[in-house]
Amino acid sequence: MKRLVVMTVGKTHSGKTTFAKELEQQLLNSVVIDQDNHAEFINTHYRALLPAEGPNTFKYSITQTILNYAIDQTDLHLILSNSNRARSFRVNQLSFFHKKGFRSVIVNFDIPDHILQNRVAKSQRSKTIFRSASNFEEILIRQQNESHKVEMMKPTKDEADHFYEIKSGEETQSVIQEIVGLTHCK
Repeated sequence: MKRLVVMTVGKTHSGKTTFAKELEQQLLNSVVIDQDNHAEFINTHYRALLPAEGPNTFKYSITQTILNYAIDQTDLHLILSNSNRARSFRVNQLSFFHKKGFRSVIVNFDIPDHILQNRVAKSQRSKTIFRSASNFEEILIRQQNESHKVEMMKPTKDEADHFYEIKSGEETQSVIQEIVGLTHCK
C-alpha cells in the first residue's frame, strides 16, 4: 500500500493544526510535521541563528531534514500542517512526494475571513513561533492582502491525487474518515 502525504492549506487559525492532530490520532501509522513546532523550537533555543530578513531558511532546513528522515527511515503517512499557500511550493512538494511513491492529499481550509478574525481575536496560541510579526492579527492581515496574488491562489483538484475542502468545522470528521478510508484502497 502506498503511503499518504496529507498537505493542509489555509490561513492562520483556519483549523489546520487541530485537523492534523485529530487526523494523526485516527490515521494509523502517521505523524504530523508542523513548521510552527520548528519555529517555536528555533525561537526558544536558537534565536541568534535566525535570518534577519528574507525567507526563514533555517526553519525550512530543519523541516526538510525532518521530512527526509520521515520519508527515508520510516513507513509513516505524513501530515504536513503548514499554511502551504504558495501554489509553486505545493506543486513542487507534491511532485517530490509522488517521485517517492506517495499518494497525495490536499485539504484546503476555506474558512470565511470574519470567522478567522474572530478566532484570532480570541486566540490563546503561543506567539513564540513569530520571527517578524507581533501577533496573529498581523499574520491574518498579511495573508488576506496576499490572497489576490496569482501565486496564492486556492489549490485545485488537479494538484493532488485527492482533494478535500473544509468550509466549516462540521466537515472535519467526515474528511478525516474519508482520508482514513484511503489507506484501505490500493
